[in-house]
Amino acid sequence: MVDKDVLLAKISAAKKHLTRLQSLPVGSFRVFSEDLNKQDIALFNLQLAVQSCIDIASHIISTQGLPAPGSTNEMFYCLEENGYIDRHLSEKMVKAVGLRNLIVHEYGRLDLERIYGILQDDIRDLDAFLKAVIQRFNL
Repeated sequence: MVDKDVLLAKISAAKKHLTRLQSLPVGSFRVFSEDLNKQDIALFNLQLAVQSCIDIASHIISTQGLPAPGSTNEMFYCLEENGYIDRHLSEKMVKAVGLRNLIVHEYGRLDLERIYGILQDDIRDLDAFLKAVIQRFNL
């Protein structure tokens, strides 16, 4: 059985970082690409928001007795296969994990246009994951 307090704490942490991202006045791409502070704030909060979602997935998998995934990506496929999230959302979360890995491990240079696009649209995917968990566990 999931520990609802743990889930709520992780959801709260993720929402804090998403709120920070949504309130960040990034302006145009040109403004964003020239402002290292905005880039740092965005990358830091993206990393931590995704990490909170990973932690949520890990908690669900371990407490629900689901098979242990071999990688972080597989956590979201496991949740999909067991009916916790749909295929579309699992694919979005796998992409989020890939982005987190790029940020954390600095695999090559980050594509600022991609980061800017994520800030404009794709952070909603993380919120959709949180809503799915909230709904599934009646939080």
